[in-house]
Parts: sequence; structure tokens; C-alpha cells
Amino acid sequence: MTPTLGTLYGIGVGPGDPELITLKALKVLSRVDHIFASCSTRNNYSLALNIVRAHLNGAGLEHLPFPMTRETAVLTAAWEKNARRVLEVLATGRDAAFVTLGDPLTYSTFGYLMKTLKRLEPRVRIITIPGITSYNAAAALAQRPLSEGEESIYVVSGALGAAKLREVVDHADNIVLLKTYRHFEDIYQALEELQLLDKAICVSRCGLEGETVLYDLRELKGAQLPYLSMIIIKKKTSEV
Repeated sequence: MTPTLGTLYGIGVGPGDPELITLKALKVLSRVDHIFASCSTRNNYSLALNIVRAHLNGAGLEHLPFPMTRETAVLTAAWEKNARRVLEVLATGRDAAFVTLGDPLTYSTFGYLMKTLKRLEPRVRIITIPGITSYNAAAALAQRPLSEGEESIYVVSGALGAAKLREVVDHADNIVLLKTYRHFEDIYQALEELQLLDKAICVSRCGLEGETVLYDLRELKGAQLPYLSMIIIKKKTSEV
């Protein structure tokens, strides 16, 4: 008889505020036997685990290290190694969860882990529980509608600078630019050149201690942004 595998739950725990966790996520976290979270290979810190720690019910906690690199071979090896570790737990018949900031399928390590698990073991059962994204929480904090009427909205990465912003700016009414901290100087220059500084706001550490909303990006010229920072751009302004 083929052994029964446990189920893996990919759980989005929201942007940082522990109260922004769904009831469904809490229900699963209260009953699974094992909880995984990603961390850097440089340390074992996980903000996602910190968010859910108060809601756990004796589950085992385990960090899965992922290298901070863009080398495909190194990343692929890490995904496979961690996927095999998850399968070891599921092979005992126990259910497990993988917690991640925001939403599990939006710029998340979980997406890569899920695809690797399905490749290694097609029988594996995976259930994804969506979470509140950082940009939804940021828009609420800033009271800035992400889209209205027939407006379009693009969510793009600034991990490599302003390239994606320049690529979509002529096609979108509103733009959310994530991962802005590392190449903010390039992004600021692009916003200035595109005459979008007055259309943009910057939200940092949304849902966490020290969260800020800055409506005049000129105050940030030459500054180093916190790690969890994003920019919301509304090309068309409207009266509230």
C-alpha cells in the first residue's frame, strides 16, 4: 500500500501586523504538526514566524534556508534540498504549513517551493491560503485607492532598479513598485525624469513598528530606504 502523504499548506500571514491574518490561516496553524518558514542562509531570522508565533499550538518550527543570489544553479539546488526536507515530514503522514509574508503566490519563495515539490512528488497535496499583500495594506494605511473605475494597475519589482517601471509606465494608470530599497537612487531618478514624483508616495515597514508614509518623495532624495519599502504611483489624481 502506498503511504499516505500529509498535506502542505502555503499560508500568507499578511504584511507584518499580526492581526492581519485570516481566520482560515489561524485555523490551520492551530492544528498542523510542523511549520516551515524561509530564511536567509546568513541567519535563521523569519519575520513570518515571528508574526504567527503567538498563534501556534505546540507545532514544530523549522527554518528552510534560501541563498540571497540570482545564480540559477544555486537557487535550484536550494529549492530541491528544501523541498525534499518538506517531503520527509509529509511522508510521515503529518500535515505541515509553510508561512510567508503577504501572499504565498505573490513574489514569494513558496511559489518556487510548490513547483519543486510537485515535480519531485506529483502525489503531494498542496493547499494555498491567500494572505493580505503589503501593497493592499499600504494603500489602506495611506488611504490611496489602488485603482478606480476602468483604471489599470501594474505591480512590478524594483529589485533591479527602474527598468520595470520604465517598461510599464506608458501602459498603466497606477503602479505599485515593490522591492525598492536596494536601487532607490535609480528609481528616484526615473520618477524625476518621468515627472512622477508628485504622483508617488512611499510606504515603509507597513504593519510593523516604525511604519511610515511619505507623500513628498523629494524628502527621500539621496536617502537609503528601509528593507520593506514600496512606492505607489497614481498617474491620474482624483478628488475624494
